[in-house]
Amino acid sequence: MPFPVSYDPDAVDSAAHLIQVALTPVFMLSGIGTLINVFNTRLARVADHLEDVRKKLAAPPSDTDTPDPFYTPERLAAHELRLHRRIFVLDAAIMLNAIGGASTCGAAMALFVGSLRDASTSTWLLAFFGIALACTVGALFFFLADTLLSWHGLRRDGLSLSSPKKN
Repeated sequence: MPFPVSYDPDAVDSAAHLIQVALTPVFMLSGIGTLINVFNTRLARVADHLEDVRKKLAAPPSDTDTPDPFYTPERLAAHELRLHRRIFVLDAAIMLNAIGGASTCGAAMALFVGSLRDASTSTWLLAFFGIALACTVGALFFFLADTLLSWHGLRRDGLSLSSPKKN
């Protein structure tokens, strides 16, 4: 006698779809958490570099050492300004990613409440997930801005060191 199993393809497809939809916010949160970790690490490095530049600016010049053309007060002040800009764009990237993470949690909550109450929560779900995606894209644009600021600073410092000053 065969084992009695009822197989309803619609119920299986519905359950599989619900699992797929429920896992999407988990993967999104994982990605957002990784991005926040990367941005925080980069922000910490920029802040450490800023502290080093401020120490060099505050240190009195020594008469015995030959001055390093890279660490002139003017260059250090310009570098300090660039580091402040990088901190600003990294802060904005972290803030947008945090909003994206919160919106992803809101989308997951809307999905959960919608499945419990069998209510129409598609508007909330789409709004939260749309905000999460938009904020994540915005955070990546701010990260790109930090990368360009970093690259521009390295390129500018490298070019000005290699070319002699004309008087």
